[in-house]
Amino acid sequence: MKTFIALFTLLIFALVGLGIGSVFYVYKQWQKPSPLAEPLLLEIPKGYGASQIGKLLQKNGVIESSRSFKWWCSLHSGKVNFKTGWYQIPTGQSIEQIVSLLSSGKTASVKITIPEGKATWEIAGLFSHSPLKLDSARLDSLMHSQPFTESLGVKAKDLEGYLLPDTYAFPYGADEQSTIKILVHANLNLRDEMQAKNSPIWKELGDWHMVLTMASVVEKEAAVSQELVHIAGVFINRFRIGMPLGADPTVRFIFRNMTGPIYKSQLASSNPYNTRRFVGLMPGPIANPGRAAIEATLFPVQTDNLFFVAKDDGSREHFFSKTLSDHNAYKNTAAKNRGE
Repeated sequence: MKTFIALFTLLIFALVGLGIGSVFYVYKQWQKPSPLAEPLLLEIPKGYGASQIGKLLQKNGVIESSRSFKWWCSLHSGKVNFKTGWYQIPTGQSIEQIVSLLSSGKTASVKITIPEGKATWEIAGLFSHSPLKLDSARLDSLMHSQPFTESLGVKAKDLEGYLLPDTYAFPYGADEQSTIKILVHANLNLRDEMQAKNSPIWKELGDWHMVLTMASVVEKEAAVSQELVHIAGVFINRFRIGMPLGADPTVRFIFRNMTGPIYKSQLASSNPYNTRRFVGLMPGPIANPGRAAIEATLFPVQTDNLFFVAKDDGSREHFFSKTLSDHNAYKNTAAKNRGE
C-alpha cells in the first residue's frame, strides 16, 4: 500500500511537472521573437480566423508554431480583432505584437507621386508601372466612364482634370476603382476649400469644372512655378475679351500627343478642344492640374498682358507682352536664342 501511494504521488508530481513544463514551453513560444530574417509583406484574406492565420504565418516563416498562435488568441480573445488587408510584418516580433499589428488595421501602403499636368492616360500608365501594378486599360476605361464618373459626385463625362496630383500612400493591394476614388476625393476636398475663398474668377468661369479646365491650360503652359499666376492672368484676360486662348497643349490633347511636334493639319482641327481656332474654354480639362495651378487660376496676377512666348534661353521662362507687335519682337528674340 505504501508503495502504491508513493508511486501515485510520484505520478502526480510528474504530471504537474509536465503541465508546468508545457505551460512554460508555450509561454516561451509566445515571447519568442519571430524567426523572420527580413520584413515580410503578407495578405490576410477576408474571413480568416486565428487558426487559418496561424497556419499562414507558420507557412511564411513568421512564427514557428501555429498551435501556439491559436492558443494565445484563445486566451487573449479581447486583444484579437483581425482585419483584412496587406501588412508589412517586421522582424523580431512576438506573437502578441503580431496579433496587435494584424488587429490594428494599419495595412501596408505604397507611396506614389502623381506629377502635375499629366493626362488621365498618362496617370493610368504610371499606376501600371508602380508597385500596385494596376491594369492601365481598366484604369483608362474607368476614368472615361460617365456612370463611374457621376457615381463619384463629378458632373462630367469623364475624370480628366479630377485626379489631383500629389504624393499619396495607397493601401497595398488597392484596385483600380479604389485608387481612382482616392484621387477624386482629394480633388473634391480641394474644391470645397477653394470655394470657401470666394474667388471672383470662379463666378466668371462658371463652376469647378471650368475652373479645372482653365487651370489645366495654365498648368500645361507654365514651365516654372513662379509664372503660373502671370500665365493665368494672360488667359483670364483673353477669356474676358473673347480672344482665343491659342494654347498648343489643347491641340496636343486632341491627338493624345503631349510632347511631339504639332502639324498644320492638327492646328486646323475642328475639334472643340482646339483653342487655336475657337474662342472660349474647351469642353473640359486637358490634363490634371495641381493645387498651385488651380490657385493661380482663381487668384491670377493683375496684368494687361495678352501674349507670352518661351524665351528659349534655357531658363524655361517666358516673355510677356501687351501688344502683338511686342509679342512678335519677343518671338524674334526667342528665335535668336535658339540660334536661328
